[in-house]
Amino acid sequence: MSERFPGGAGGDASVTVRSLPRRLRPGDTVALVAPAGPVDPVLLEHGTELLTGLGLRVVHGASILAREGYLAGPDAARAADLQDAWCDPGVAAVVCARGGYGTTRLLGLLDWDAMAAAGPKILLGSSDITALHRAFADRLGLATLFGPMPATATIGGPEGPEPATFAHLREALFEGGTPAPVTGDRVIVPGRAEGPLTGGNLALLAALCGTPYALRGRGRIVLLEDVTEEPYRIDRMVTQLLQAGCLDGAAGIVLGSWVDCGDPLPMLAERLAPLGVPVLAGLPVGHGTPQMSVWLETNVAIVAESCSLLGMFRDSDAAT
Repeated sequence: MSERFPGGAGGDASVTVRSLPRRLRPGDTVALVAPAGPVDPVLLEHGTELLTGLGLRVVHGASILAREGYLAGPDAARAADLQDAWCDPGVAAVVCARGGYGTTRLLGLLDWDAMAAAGPKILLGSSDITALHRAFADRLGLATLFGPMPATATIGGPEGPEPATFAHLREALFEGGTPAPVTGDRVIVPGRAEGPLTGGNLALLAALCGTPYALRGRGRIVLLEDVTEEPYRIDRMVTQLLQAGCLDGAAGIVLGSWVDCGDPLPMLAERLAPLGVPVLAGLPVGHGTPQMSVWLETNVAIVAESCSLLGMFRDSDAAT
């Protein structure tokens, strides 16, 4: 199946997201899958117990604990788990157990027609799962949830979940919840802006340049974050996005966490301020703790006066 379809990184026409999934209710079934790196069984058990404690029924993909080097099993098995969970009418959300590496390898193995026919539901994940967020937006026209994953130390660690992270995730996941605004600590370029939120992990967004799933920032608020990258590497990846046209016409930029990345903010300010749009930094989104949840491809607003990103997800907009 070809991975080529209309649209380009710098084109004027951006993807229109048509579907907001129904948020969760107690009693819903969620499926945990591992589309990227190998999963720690202890963290998975703890994360599963936490989700069960929220009143959810949790099922696992058939090969969730498989391991093949730095991958959670063969590509075909990981893709099958993801697609089977998505196409199961009894599953209300597909939750990625962890990130790592490997999600980009699955994008050409999925039956996008079958997944589109399954209708909207929640996809939750972050880090390497950025590749799925981009593909689900482009192929399925679907809003997805960028947030912490259950088989990670932040949620499934032995001392329990980080409280602020878990509370914010619960508000974002469940019907009727109202996630608090996500507040940063630095205004790089002041101003206000509104638009759909897109982006995610910088390394993945750079890796998707030149593919059908490349970031298209026109008219959007772009989220960028990363972990364990030196400032010069962050510079290189941001420069790649700029030169590829991925940030052309962006309405604003929000910078998430840069855990173990030194201090990239002076360089990021230098590279991004010339775009002439509002830029906020220090939002606790991406890696580390706390780790807030944000709905990608839903309307948000940058408010520089409070250095905040305000979400606009409404249950009345979502599928029933």
